[in-house]
Amino acid sequence: SGCANACTGKEGLAAAYKMAEFAGEVTGYKAEEFFVASTGVIGVPLPMDKVKQGIKEAGKNLSSKAGALAAQAIMTTDTVPKEMAIEVEIEGKQVVLGAMAKGSGMIHPNMATMLGFITTDVAITKECLQKALVMANEDSFNMVTVDGDTSTNDTLVALANGQAGNAVIANPVSEAFQVFVTALKKVCVFLAKMIARDGEGATKLLEVKVINASSREDARKAAKTIAGSSLVKATIFGEDANWGRIVCALGYSGTEFIPENVVVYLDDLLMVENGSGVDFDEAKAGRILGKEKIVITVDLQAGEFTGTAWGCDLSYEYVKINADYRS
Repeated sequence: SGCANACTGKEGLAAAYKMAEFAGEVTGYKAEEFFVASTGVIGVPLPMDKVKQGIKEAGKNLSSKAGALAAQAIMTTDTVPKEMAIEVEIEGKQVVLGAMAKGSGMIHPNMATMLGFITTDVAITKECLQKALVMANEDSFNMVTVDGDTSTNDTLVALANGQAGNAVIANPVSEAFQVFVTALKKVCVFLAKMIARDGEGATKLLEVKVINASSREDARKAAKTIAGSSLVKATIFGEDANWGRIVCALGYSGTEFIPENVVVYLDDLLMVENGSGVDFDEAKAGRILGKEKIVITVDLQAGEFTGTAWGCDLSYEYVKINADYRS
């Protein structure tokens, strides 16, 4: 539809219910068995005739091979569909996880205008599945920033049909739960990185690792702030080894640290030690910044906690996309 169905009043809520009801009619399932997700322009009523026709067509073409088509259908300014599937063994049974997501702009923790759908055949209680999803989301989608803008619309759904044949996972401290969470995190991190790399106008994926922080929250906060800094992102786009913008963002992040202890690496190239710049090979820095994936590591030497965030560079194309496209 191209509509967010946000700020559309009672009519918008009624439209969401109607979507679920019509999906039920088309497929023979109950309306309450459907999730409704929307993304697009805020404040525009859903074109229900168009929506109903789309649901009808989708209902006619349900198949085990339609996942790729669904991943393409949810794209907006995305340039590539985002999918992932893995298989893991849980207590002797093979468990499959499949997922798709969309997101390219208005991406900033927490999640923002992204949609994520995960399906699995694992047997697990609703409570444990919810806990696993929250844990996986915290270290993946909630650590992505493209442009610092959040949105009225975001959705992350996990559905489990229990057909893998494993003993039902009902204990969040069990080994089976930990194996499942690890697999779920792997799927979510993969898709989160795809979203960051496909940021509107992006030419590079930026990964920021903050290590040896005094708390998990400090590590996450520092990593997200650096990855979300417009100046850092512009520096990456311009392939300029300006480490000052990195430590500047660290400084205003609200993270507790001793400046004289800070160490900064660009990939494996040492740029800052004991809070001060060091002589480094500018040519090597240029080669690193010319790659499609840039890794910045910040060592706070204040504890044992780590946080990783993903973002992208800020290009001229980002402005063009958002100037020309009503989103």
